[in-house]
Amino acid sequence: MLDFKLLKESKQTCGSENTRARLGQIKTDHGTIQTPIFMPVGTLGSVKAVTKEDLDHCGAQIILGNNYHLYLRPGPEVIEHMGGLHEFSGWKKPMLTDSGGFQFFSLAKLAKFTDEGVNFQSHIDGSRHFFSPEKAVEMQMILGSDIMMSLDWCMGHPATEKQTMEALVKTTNWAKKGYDFWQKKGGKNNLFGIVQGGMFKHLRTLSAQQITQIDFPGFAIGGLSVGEPTQMMYEMADHTLPLLPEDKPRYIMGVGTPENLVELVGMGCDMFDCVMPSRNARNGQLFTSKGTMNIYNAKFKMDKAPLDEECQCYTCQNYSRAYLRHLYKSRELLAYRLNTIHNLYYYLDLMAQMRHAIKEDKFLEFKKDFLSKRSK
Repeated sequence: MLDFKLLKESKQTCGSENTRARLGQIKTDHGTIQTPIFMPVGTLGSVKAVTKEDLDHCGAQIILGNNYHLYLRPGPEVIEHMGGLHEFSGWKKPMLTDSGGFQFFSLAKLAKFTDEGVNFQSHIDGSRHFFSPEKAVEMQMILGSDIMMSLDWCMGHPATEKQTMEALVKTTNWAKKGYDFWQKKGGKNNLFGIVQGGMFKHLRTLSAQQITQIDFPGFAIGGLSVGEPTQMMYEMADHTLPLLPEDKPRYIMGVGTPENLVELVGMGCDMFDCVMPSRNARNGQLFTSKGTMNIYNAKFKMDKAPLDEECQCYTCQNYSRAYLRHLYKSRELLAYRLNTIHNLYYYLDLMAQMRHAIKEDKFLEFKKDFLSKRSK
């Protein structure tokens, strides 16, 4: 079972700025996770374009799989026969699985929300299916993930207060049903509750009050980075994070850019996931200590330099910008692997740097230096 220890909380203040950045440790059956941490997204049990050895090299401590997609293919019967997702994929470290709630939001035309759960149509073959909060947990127990997520109703932006309240009520009811089912089954997995409430602070407060009354091992904030302005996202996160228990992990789902991660760690968040590093890598956009780089730009055609001279990843240590541009422009498959290795390493090293800064009581100095480099 999950064991969370809060090792340190930064209390730095510099002028009008302060920080609530936290250093923590999560112990699971598949290993220990140092927080704050970023989780690479492996939707179908695979982080696109890279191997588990690549993930180890990049410093990945935990990866994320998706309940909805794995339910549709290869299906629970295959994964159960193979001994769970860890055995099936070969990834032996901790794993988190999302319930599928975000997919029902993003594929809204194929899903219908009811008090009992979600009726949905497969985006693959059009077949009809139903997820109750209990079934969402049962499927994740078959997957064998270390951390499971409750079924929730994610509301996009903009949304009315009435729509947001309806989603909040269902999310709370589903959380209670999923928790009761999890307790009844007595699984080893750890179930996290999700706070919703859209872009309404009073609804975020209400949702946090309701969800934290349930004794989940950890808590997440959902419904951010769904079309709202960045400043609004920060306001909602800054308002909601202090409402979550200090002695349990805090997870903001589906966020985000390197700047987002630095800002939100400063507000006291412990866990993140986002497809951005791997998806952007496949589109030729690479993250560096000095900002983002579009490797397909003509100016890199004769460039002998590595992507980032400060980076110790396999790609930067072995290949030039010119070669990486050539691979990408030629649509060589190697481009996707090398670009993804770099972006994942960048994200995970950024988290390691933040952990070190918190430990040394220098988070605000780190943040100032980080932002100044990327603004040049």
